[in-house]
Amino acid sequence: MAAALNPAMQGGVAARGRAPPGGALRRLAGLGIVVAVHLALVYALVAGLAQRTVVVAHAPIETRILPPDQPTLPPPAPPPKLAPPPPLYVPPPTVHLAPPPPAPGRAVTAVTTVKPPEPAPVAVAPAPPAATAAPPHVPVRVQPRIDMAHSREPEYPPMSRRLGEQGSLVVQVRVEPDGRPSDVKLIESSGSARLDAAALAGIRADYRFVPATVDGQPVAEWITFRFVWKLK
Repeated sequence: MAAALNPAMQGGVAARGRAPPGGALRRLAGLGIVVAVHLALVYALVAGLAQRTVVVAHAPIETRILPPDQPTLPPPAPPPKLAPPPPLYVPPPTVHLAPPPPAPGRAVTAVTTVKPPEPAPVAVAPAPPAATAAPPHVPVRVQPRIDMAHSREPEYPPMSRRLGEQGSLVVQVRVEPDGRPSDVKLIESSGSARLDAAALAGIRADYRFVPATVDGQPVAEWITFRFVWKLK
């Protein structure tokens, strides 16, 4: 392909491949100037920063807050001396009575001193004794009891007698002020329903009681007792 090139074109390429000597020197000189300028700028920047660093790095500043000037006050004056209090009791003055002038030809024997009489002590009457409060009233209560003279034992149930049933039960009875039972309750069973029922019915029908009293007055009250069934 190089052989096919035009001779004129070959001459042009050869002419562009050769540079004149003066142009290379100028390029070298321009490059040196650019490098020198860059070096100068770098030196200026380094020198300026170092100087600024030295200038900025000052010694630390110490700050102190001084108190305000205190006014000088004169020393406080000493407190005035108080006069001593007057005595609580001042004795009356002693009176010296001079004797009358002696008669002519009579000598004075003595001077009489008269003291006023001392005040008599005041008697303090004792305080009257404090009145003793009366104790509170406590009512007197008397519990009810069985009136055996006017009571009758209930009959033993025939079936329980034939079977040999025995036992005891606990009952509670409400006794009215007239001594009659108004209510009968079973508290503890004897173990036999026949014995329990016969005891409750007999107490309600045939038992009489001495009623409870409060300060001597009959009142309604409950009584609890044990009833025993025992074969004889």
